[in-house]
Amino acid sequence: MIKQILGRLPRKPSSKSHPNDVISNDEGVASAAPPFMNSSQGPNSVGGLNNSRASSAPAGKASNASSGASRSNNGAPAQQSSSINKPTGGKKSTAIASQAGPLPGSGAYEVLPSFRDVPNSEKQNLFIWKLARCSVIFDFTDPSKNLKEKDIKRQTLLELVDYISSVSSKFNEIVMQEIIKMVAANLFRTFPSSNHDNKLLETFDAEEEEPMMEPAWPHLQIVYEFLLRFVASPETDAKLAKRYIDHSFVLRLLDLFDSEDQREREYLKTILHRIYGKFMVHRPFIRKAINNIFYRFIFETGKHNGIAELLEILGSIINGFALPLKEEHKLFLVRALIPLHKPKCVSMYHQQLSYCITQFVEKDCKLADTVIRGLLKHWPITNSSKEVMFLSELEEVLEATQAAEFQRCMVPLFRQIGRCLNSSHFQLHLVVESMILTGVNDCKIKEK
Repeated sequence: MIKQILGRLPRKPSSKSHPNDVISNDEGVASAAPPFMNSSQGPNSVGGLNNSRASSAPAGKASNASSGASRSNNGAPAQQSSSINKPTGGKKSTAIASQAGPLPGSGAYEVLPSFRDVPNSEKQNLFIWKLARCSVIFDFTDPSKNLKEKDIKRQTLLELVDYISSVSSKFNEIVMQEIIKMVAANLFRTFPSSNHDNKLLETFDAEEEEPMMEPAWPHLQIVYEFLLRFVASPETDAKLAKRYIDHSFVLRLLDLFDSEDQREREYLKTILHRIYGKFMVHRPFIRKAINNIFYRFIFETGKHNGIAELLEILGSIINGFALPLKEEHKLFLVRALIPLHKPKCVSMYHQQLSYCITQFVEKDCKLADTVIRGLLKHWPITNSSKEVMFLSELEEVLEATQAAEFQRCMVPLFRQIGRCLNSSHFQLHLVVESMILTGVNDCKIKEK
């Protein structure tokens, strides 16, 4: 009887879930592939994961993964697993999530559809997927490794450059975030130790060192071109983009100026100049950061590969300084530019340095006395070729010098010229004689 009564009572549902049930967790449920992906070319193929299940990572993990760890796994390419939500009703879209890891096989890195093959409504999603695909980093130290994947990435990067050049609508915040994430993953890296790092500073000669060419340049060049076009694009809103091209980004970009590959430094020079022009809020910070690089080079390390390029940027900046010159600009001349004559490798950047110095004197002739005395202070004693460079710069400065300023420094100046005339180096004699003849001719013209 009791068993019959208990048998009629409703039973509790089992607490155990069926293996096939979908379980929601903190990271969200699996998301479907976007409409432009087919079954053999889904989002999980980027990371080589099983196409039947995928979960999107939290945004915090995505940011860390894309900017870190991608270059630390013995050169193995980094895996990117992503999910995208399209913006609806004006709400902010969820950022694409990515997670670094080893790429298991060549079949996992397949070609995404072309922008021509998807409707306009899906192009932004495809753009973000391609950005995530290009955040995968490959090892270029082994030319025979991942040849197919490297070529696919190169073609994808070229597509991104074409797309960003032809886009006709403003980049939104999500797109900007993913652009900077991809750029950071590819560009920001630690340079390998150079041969001269283990040498004494006194024996290091930058002019004799053979520069190291960047093996990953086939990809890096296109990423730099992509970043340049993004910064220069009229569709890039500076007020919005400054949240991502921030002080941290600028500092890491400046660190890359120490690259031994001149091709990379040329791109960096152009990009930083565009950033300085477009993001007015960053201008004081960029000038201060460049100053700090100079200070460290002059007073600590004595070696840096990008001084010439940084001076070339500053030459354009100084040319745009408003008059009267601010006190901070004059301090920069005295504390950074003039002491740059001191390092032994001054010949590597002297042309750009001389231009910057002359710009200051042309803008404010009262600075001529300060500049000339600074040159005399750092005048080389035993290096005749450097003396020739100093004399050439001195000649340019004197052309912009007024009589009142010249009288203040003419005694120590002529003493130094007399020493050059007493030198046994014939080229010094020629340069000094040329300076004297030029000065005499100028005086005759002024008298007439």
